[in-house]
Amino acid sequence: MIVDRPAVMAPDCPMPDQSVAADPASNASEVARYAQFLTTEHLSLLTTRSMTWSEAFARTAMFVSCLAAATVALALAGPAMGFSQAFLLFALIVLSVVLFLGIATYVRLLQVNNEDLYWVTGMNMIRAAYARLAPGVESDFATGSTLDPEGIARSFGAFDMTRDPSPFRLLLTTPGVVAVISSTVAGVIAGLVAHELGTLNELAVSLGITVFVFGVFLGVVYGRMNTRRYITRSIEMRLPNAQAIDGDPAPHT
Repeated sequence: MIVDRPAVMAPDCPMPDQSVAADPASNASEVARYAQFLTTEHLSLLTTRSMTWSEAFARTAMFVSCLAAATVALALAGPAMGFSQAFLLFALIVLSVVLFLGIATYVRLLQVNNEDLYWVTGMNMIRAAYARLAPGVESDFATGSTLDPEGIARSFGAFDMTRDPSPFRLLLTTPGVVAVISSTVAGVIAGLVAHELGTLNELAVSLGITVFVFGVFLGVVYGRMNTRRYITRSIEMRLPNAQAIDGDPAPHT
């Protein structure tokens, strides 16, 4: 998570120098142009954020649809194939495809979380520039205008995602749900393989549960490490005035 420090304003951007302007009208024109550039960039960030989330929703829906189709296919193929060895091979192939799609969806959702954090941070920088153009206007912002944890959390309109690494909360996020479903599929695959190798049913079930728990644990650990690495390498490098990282921020969606 991000350590507690005083609020940090976004890095200063070049602004029209009102103190040396010879022509007030010319200075006002420059200020208006600067505000227009900021507004254009703000809209661009909003559009980009919307596009990434649209992709995330589409990827999640595709995964759930694939899982539902696989479940129906197995339910129909089982009785038709007499739950024979051929059915087991068919089930392993279908479930392996579902598992791959689940892992790919989970990783992409984490990337979307990271990108979303970056876009929000950029919009905080723009609002800080608005505040420099019109001092006092930040009091009317519903969202944040600083790069500290409180400012970023205010922009998300919810809890401070950078300071609550609870694994139980992670399981309620979209990536967490996908990780749990994918771990369940992995557990089923492990149980089927163990059963096919002649393992007792009790041991096969135990192996499946173990793989499921390990998969969820691995998903939580990977999610934290992925987000922390992204913030450390991207946010801090490109935003030099941002707070230092000291912990494992959590995925937030």
